[in-house]
Amino acid sequence: MYAQEKIKPYKDSPDGKKAQVETMFNGIAHSYDRLNHMLSLGIDRRWRAKTIKALLPYQPRYILDIATGTGDFALQAYRVLRPKRISACDISEEMMKIGRNKVMRAGLEDIIMFQKEDSEQMTFENETFDTITVAFGVRNFEHLDKGLEEMHRVLQPGGHLAILELSVPKGFPMKQLFWLYAHLWMPLVGLIISKDKKAYTYLPASMEAFPQGEVLTGILNKAGFREVWFKRMTFGLCTMYMATK
Repeated sequence: MYAQEKIKPYKDSPDGKKAQVETMFNGIAHSYDRLNHMLSLGIDRRWRAKTIKALLPYQPRYILDIATGTGDFALQAYRVLRPKRISACDISEEMMKIGRNKVMRAGLEDIIMFQKEDSEQMTFENETFDTITVAFGVRNFEHLDKGLEEMHRVLQPGGHLAILELSVPKGFPMKQLFWLYAHLWMPLVGLIISKDKKAYTYLPASMEAFPQGEVLTGILNKAGFREVWFKRMTFGLCTMYMATK
């Protein structure tokens, strides 16, 4: 078991991590986008853009966006990559409800399609997609190995996986500044705007516990992926991972 699998949003709840994560995101869906952009000072859009740019040479046609949330990555990816279809999946219906409204306003409901899926036991056939993307979602998996193995199963041979995940800076002074930001500022702003302090206490805890860099590279190799590489961005606050089946 990886350390991040033990980190749960609500310590007093008898539910497993997956159920707690679903409850948490359903509860904060109404404020999620505003808080996301505010807490990252809008840099999250640039992180997504760099990840999408890294996929551009592969010309994706059928994309699976796991942990799609409110659909920001799926929408941004479509504007640049122009695939035939994006299957946008999540366990939170409330998050996807907001995403569906965004997609409808953009007139893309025939291309970006939302459905509820358990990332560790998906309903898709083997080798359905040529590209899989996960932005800020893998640290929420209850069983990381199972989630990655499922991605490998539904990805076509030669297909590409792109993971974008928050990470913890290692060097001075960013490491110390991050601690103050994550443990004081983030929970306070989260409480004021989302009314759920525990959700924004869980976020930094899950970031700190999640396997990063070379460690996650090894885990991806174990799941069957090859040509795995990663790139840290913004002083190590976020990391992009790319892999091939």
